[in-house]
Amino acid sequence: MTGRVAVVGGGLAGITAALAVAETGRPVTLYEARPRLGGATHSFQRDGLTVDNGQHVFLRCCTAYRSLLARLGSAGHVSVQPRFDIPVLTPDGRYGRLRRGRLPGPFHLLPALAGYSLLTPADRLRAVRAAVALGRADPADPALDAVDLDGWLAGHGQRGPARRLLWELFAVAALNIGMDQAAVGPAAMVFRTALFGRADAADIGIPTAPLSDLHAAAAQAAIEARGGQVRLSAKVKAIEPGPTVLLDGVREEAAAVVVATPHQQTAALVPEEAAPDRDEWSGLGASPIVNVHVVYDREVTDLPFAAVVDSPVQWVFDKTATGGLDHGQYLAVSVSAAGDWIDVPTSGVREAFIPALERIFPAARDAHVVDLFVTRERCATFRQGPGSGALRPPAATRWPGLYLAGAWTDTGWPDTMEGAVRSGLTAATLVRRHLDRDRSS
Repeated sequence: MTGRVAVVGGGLAGITAALAVAETGRPVTLYEARPRLGGATHSFQRDGLTVDNGQHVFLRCCTAYRSLLARLGSAGHVSVQPRFDIPVLTPDGRYGRLRRGRLPGPFHLLPALAGYSLLTPADRLRAVRAAVALGRADPADPALDAVDLDGWLAGHGQRGPARRLLWELFAVAALNIGMDQAAVGPAAMVFRTALFGRADAADIGIPTAPLSDLHAAAAQAAIEARGGQVRLSAKVKAIEPGPTVLLDGVREEAAAVVVATPHQQTAALVPEEAAPDRDEWSGLGASPIVNVHVVYDREVTDLPFAAVVDSPVQWVFDKTATGGLDHGQYLAVSVSAAGDWIDVPTSGVREAFIPALERIFPAARDAHVVDLFVTRERCATFRQGPGSGALRPPAATRWPGLYLAGAWTDTGWPDTMEGAVRSGLTAATLVRRHLDRDRSS
């Protein structure tokens, strides 16, 4: 057995695990099947435009992810709001705003809900009560893993306009699943941590550089600078006793292995002896995200981003600067829980979203659409529905030296960048303990 640690999968979980191991001075090799790092967060070029495959945001409370950015030297390439502030647009021209107050947590968001003009005063009061109740719920309570969010909210008086104009806004974006299919547990975690934690916990952070610069290029440089290796286009076929990684007939022994791939791939890589429940992971399923990219010949909005209700547009972001566009405006529309759109041809997407954007941004009616294209992530997250919490495995397997990472594992977080990073840190900690035990025995 060599002293080298193998990390399989170059998404955020694998990047984090490899970097954390390298930072301890131990040799590590990161294997990625694709010719790039970054996993579900990457960029590509299209006619001189730099395009992120999807819009990724984070919150100030995402401390592990923000720490990773700092260690990668990428912290200067994100922008975090000084104060939680979301403009909410409607197709009929109404305008709402959710902005945190200056009270200390957990009372800071009560003024935002109380002043949310898209709801009636009575609906706002009921929403405050429901939000407080959700913030008090224990995300780790197994009973909440069995309850759907829609039913829970209905039982707390959240129906009709409140459901449509408030709860869907946050829940669908945070969990990437419809509220009638979402489990209460992960929703409670989001509200408890982000919305009812520290006063600044929910302040929104957005990349100001392409994702490939933010994560992939910076990660490879950081790992290699610490003595690690990054092997791209290196597809691991199986994990064998030892532990050993198998690549196209070549076996490479390792002191420890971290498998940081999506649950479908991990189940195929990890032996049943190491993870007897691996066949159950398929029950986590997959939930898609679709992004609609629209380039106009002129500016149609001065908002950096906005949430939208009663529209196929859910969230829209100004990507002009990040994309490197010199003239006009580049908007990216992010659609979560996008099962209805994932297989719609681009022509059909255009027919629906261009008029929708014109209703939201009247200036778009006089603008020319220079380009429109769609990016689709069929397996953007697992389906965070009732019962999914019980299927998420811990980082440790039954084989000493073999560990799991990924936002789908039991991180305590929903399937997010923060969850992915936390999983990588957990796996790296277990690797370190395992190697320390071997060294002392």
